[in-house]
Amino acid sequence: MKLKNETLSKNFLIYGFGKSGISSLKYLKKKNRCFIFDDDKKKIKNKYKKFFISKSKLLNNNFDYIVISPGININKCQLSNYLKKNQKKVITDYDIFYRFNPEVLTITITGTNGKSTTSKLLYDILKNHHYDTRLTGNIGNPILEEKRVTRNTIFVIEASSYQLAYSKYFKSKFSIIINISPDHLERHNTMKNYVLSKLKCVIRQNENDLAIITNTN
Repeated sequence: MKLKNETLSKNFLIYGFGKSGISSLKYLKKKNRCFIFDDDKKKIKNKYKKFFISKSKLLNNNFDYIVISPGININKCQLSNYLKKNQKKVITDYDIFYRFNPEVLTITITGTNGKSTTSKLLYDILKNHHYDTRLTGNIGNPILEEKRVTRNTIFVIEASSYQLAYSKYFKSKFSIIINISPDHLERHNTMKNYVLSKLKCVIRQNENDLAIITNTN
């Protein structure tokens, strides 16, 4: 499959080594060259330190993709200038998931308030009807941590504005925006940027997908 081949045997920099960063490394390392960097090197466990690359070395390295964790603020991090110069290479674990699993049914839920409750409720309903359902994203496991994914698997994804803002390829079969009100403006700077980050789960959809956007005035 073309989408898969595009992300094989590539050089990846994984920036931010929390849960999503660790799952990205585990997912990619078998068929790609992976390096990790975190503003706080102390948080990297010994078993992962062989993947660590110093700032001076990474600045002179040509990466194909930079997988950024949602907690990284591109304007307030050690690699700020580097990321801004290489924005076309910045992707997320959501993008990786979609490139390797474009056929998997995804239901993405975002909004300012209530997305965790809505995601868990939908997950419980699907599980009670015996569907192979996974609860991921901002709630549950990182999306790349899920195993034994098949064409019958359904992913319920709670997506925050942080997770969507950096995404470039991720597309959801079903997207639900439950509400939008001013929030996280210290990160997004303007309300327009915040709204656009939420709309990313909708704008890549096509005529075969469905978006539900509630009227919040």
